[in-house]
Amino acid sequence: MGGRGDEVVNVCFHGIGIPGRALEPGEDAYWVTEDAFGDILDLLAAHPEVRISFDDGNASDVAIGLPALLARGLRASFFLLAGRVDQPGSVGAAGVRALVEAGMAVGSHGMDHRPWAGLTGPDRDVELRVARERLSACAGVPVDTAACPLGRYDRAVLADLRSLGYRTVYTSDRRRSRAGDWLQHRYSVRAADTPATLRWDVLEPPAAVERGLAALKGRVKAWR
Repeated sequence: MGGRGDEVVNVCFHGIGIPGRALEPGEDAYWVTEDAFGDILDLLAAHPEVRISFDDGNASDVAIGLPALLARGLRASFFLLAGRVDQPGSVGAAGVRALVEAGMAVGSHGMDHRPWAGLTGPDRDVELRVARERLSACAGVPVDTAACPLGRYDRAVLADLRSLGYRTVYTSDRRRSRAGDWLQHRYSVRAADTPATLRWDVLEPPAAVERGLAALKGRVKAWR
């Protein structure tokens, strides 16, 4: 098993264990138990083509995710919501700094976990620019990567992210990417996932037809 050529497999976690805040509708489908997280992380650690990330800035990122990564010698990117920093159940400012000091990357997931597609004027500015500035100040390092909330984006969103100088942007399109591409696609881990399901659904190289269909869907989203 493994990637082809310069392919990478981006795998994204959301929440681990017991949530410390009220979840949004449907969000529980992406929370995994602590035991499942450890088992899945052990699997991913054996695949050098895998890149790990976390969305939403839940407190479990620092309380559970960070020590588990360090114990396995792994690194990850954490896409935080600026509007949730220091809120109950979310990563605090000290936690953001702890991630950076541990060698993890910090990126923006926006301000308030709302889709960026369709936002205009001040609302778009808050999500793409103000949130990044707030996170950069908190982390003490520049923030130049972003993950689209709820995986939603369109051509206008991508154009604005490029114009603002984001180095890399992540989606949730459940397909592989090429290392170094500006737009990176990810597989979100779901509550029902196990090492076996991820091995079959994510780590096994997709057939050529499946690869072509996934690429076509991505192009359609990017050019809407």
